[in-house]
Amino acid sequence: MNTPSSRPLLAPAGHHLLRLGDYSLLLHRRSMVVALLLSLLLVAVATWILAAGDDALTPWKALQAAFGQGDALQVFLIQELRLPRLIAGLLSGAALGAAGCLLQTLARNRLATPGVIGIDNGATAFAVASIVAVPTSLAPSVLALSGAATAAVLTFALAAGGGARGYRFIVVGIAIGALFGALTNLMLARSDMDAANAAYPWTVGSLNARPADSVLLLGIGLAVGLPLAKLLVNALSLMRFSDNVAIGLGVRLQRIRLLTLALCVWLTALAVAVVGPVGLIALAAPEMARHLCNRHGVPVLNAALSGALMMILADWLGRTLLAPIEIPVGIIAAVVGGPYLLWILLRQAPRSST
Repeated sequence: MNTPSSRPLLAPAGHHLLRLGDYSLLLHRRSMVVALLLSLLLVAVATWILAAGDDALTPWKALQAAFGQGDALQVFLIQELRLPRLIAGLLSGAALGAAGCLLQTLARNRLATPGVIGIDNGATAFAVASIVAVPTSLAPSVLALSGAATAAVLTFALAAGGGARGYRFIVVGIAIGALFGALTNLMLARSDMDAANAAYPWTVGSLNARPADSVLLLGIGLAVGLPLAKLLVNALSLMRFSDNVAIGLGVRLQRIRLLTLALCVWLTALAVAVVGPVGLIALAAPEMARHLCNRHGVPVLNAALSGALMMILADWLGRTLLAPIEIPVGIIAAVVGGPYLLWILLRQAPRSST
């Protein structure tokens, strides 16, 4: 007869238990399937975007050129023009999607995204200041991180008593965002024409000619941030209950909230330093991930994949809709993502009310 300690662990319905020695990991099957499908779709769309354009290539030739094979002109076109822009879109979209998912879960509010609570505008204001006052390629990344942290601290400090939850937190965040937005406009109005033109992409969101140093720093930050986000998922799932229940289940609330907020600031600031404020990605990508995963858990990875897919599609639309005129990716994300988000919210409203 097996003792309780010797009985094999059984996975709940709809889950898969992965064992590695004395350690085990519980995986949700539907979330795994969705992540796999989103990854395959992301690879297919990215390859197609690399090949499409005025000088169209076949997907195979585009992939060869990406690895330095084939005609020299095609290699230059892919490696120097299209691939850096695609990488910037993938990384920034993934960072914003993951940050939005973490912050919405932390605040228990689907409106609590980095853009809504002022983190985007804080990072943008400091990035624009770096363009006007400190014209170096790495300065936007460094100062955007400072601006995002400043906006987050101000929002949480002024929302004292409401914490990271409720509409008081949202209203204070909107006010902080408006303040930093006004500061950005003031700096642009008082700067010379060349500096204002250089800073303009950070105010509307653009993937055109992004600084290589900022993209590299974003890649490193995402490589560190996503695994950390996955480590926080279990605790964040328990924090969807009341504080007393979460504490009873062993969650260290203050530590988890601080780590989650710091991670949101980190991912958002690095993304804004590359692409500018594209807040709708952080709002819509987690909704898409929850919808596909049937609202299970905290789908950080799927939100990141959804954000990357949305970003590169929005950028492609901006480049092709009115070609040769380019529409910034932030405007496309707002025009296309807004109705999609409304559809998701209205479609799920009857289900959540039962």
